[in-house]
Amino acid sequence: MVNTLPRSPLAPASFPDLPVIEGVRFASVAAGVRYTGRTDVMLAVLAPGTTVAGVFTRSATRAAPVLDCQDKIGQAADEGAAILVNSGNANAFTGRHGAKSVAEICKAVADATGLPTTRVFSASTGVIGEPLPHERITDRIAELNATLDAGGIKAAAEAIMTTDTFAKGAGRQVVIDGQTVSIAGIAKGSGMIAPDMATMLVYIFTDAVVDQPRLQTLLADLTDRTFNCITVDSDTSTSDSLMLCATGASQVDVTQNAAFAAALHDVMLDLAHQVVRDGEGASKFVEIRVTGAANTDDAKVHGLSIANSPLVKTAIAGEDPNWGRIVMAIGKSGASADRDRLNIRFGDILVAENGWVSPDYREEAAAEYMKRQDLVISVDLGLGDGQATVWTCDLTHGYIDINADYRS
Repeated sequence: MVNTLPRSPLAPASFPDLPVIEGVRFASVAAGVRYTGRTDVMLAVLAPGTTVAGVFTRSATRAAPVLDCQDKIGQAADEGAAILVNSGNANAFTGRHGAKSVAEICKAVADATGLPTTRVFSASTGVIGEPLPHERITDRIAELNATLDAGGIKAAAEAIMTTDTFAKGAGRQVVIDGQTVSIAGIAKGSGMIAPDMATMLVYIFTDAVVDQPRLQTLLADLTDRTFNCITVDSDTSTSDSLMLCATGASQVDVTQNAAFAAALHDVMLDLAHQVVRDGEGASKFVEIRVTGAANTDDAKVHGLSIANSPLVKTAIAGEDPNWGRIVMAIGKSGASADRDRLNIRFGDILVAENGWVSPDYREEAAAEYMKRQDLVISVDLGLGDGQATVWTCDLTHGYIDINADYRS
């Protein structure tokens, strides 16, 4: 089965030209895990000395590969590492068969690459509850290992797609002490997106030198400000995995470097936005800015309440400036709010202030604004200094069409 979904109208013009990261090579292959006529397995092999950090779904029904990766992250090692990802089957809710599949895949990769199994990480994405035909993957490991290429990151991004309509990549380079440090990342995700950790599948690589504890701390902090601030449909996946690998090939130590952290943040936010722009059936990209909350946590709660509201999202899809639904979403969130201090804007248009519609508000101006593809909804609660920004998309009939036929 080839993904025949039309490319999202919010997609970037093309896959970006990413910097090559010294110390990591990629390969991809069509193994027929579920799809025919498309690549569905990717392998990344990393040089000795690579440090690996990861954050994963907090779902109580985590997939077998997630549990395996969580056990391995943080183990001290001087060896290299490998990451194998398949699409089409999530290897989730598969009991002992799932654990066996992970073990067989990791052993096959370890045998081919000479790595210990403790340094082989795997991930699966796709349909839940069906045994993974792992033999289709292990039969192709030797071919993958023989075709590893430092320039194969775009093909790797394509291999991990499911209902995605475009491959997602982002990269940055930053000069530190006169030397260039590079970052490149890929992601997949378009539905079942409401992260509670990390989100979807995301793999980011850098040639910087970062010790594992600092890499883990940095990843967790930046995740909370990027991937944990997006939502497509309020559903947290069983398979969400985000891994960050530092090969150290540049020999530039960035352990406490603010410029590197800022560049990494930009890559993560870029990828997070691309996931929203590929939201299943999406036609609008929506930024929700919340200010004046009692605290930062409350601001985020309000933002996600607005972003996840089906009534808000369908109004956006219909280009209806129904600000009453924003009021509803704030009121139901559970975070502190005062009706008579509330201000709402659509872009630069003041819609409501001090708990009532603005006397200068004109419905026709707001309706015209709602025709845009990229929208900003701003809410000020007038209670304190808390602020947060979250990103979402609209909810169209296309979402129903995609998910009603997902297993067909």
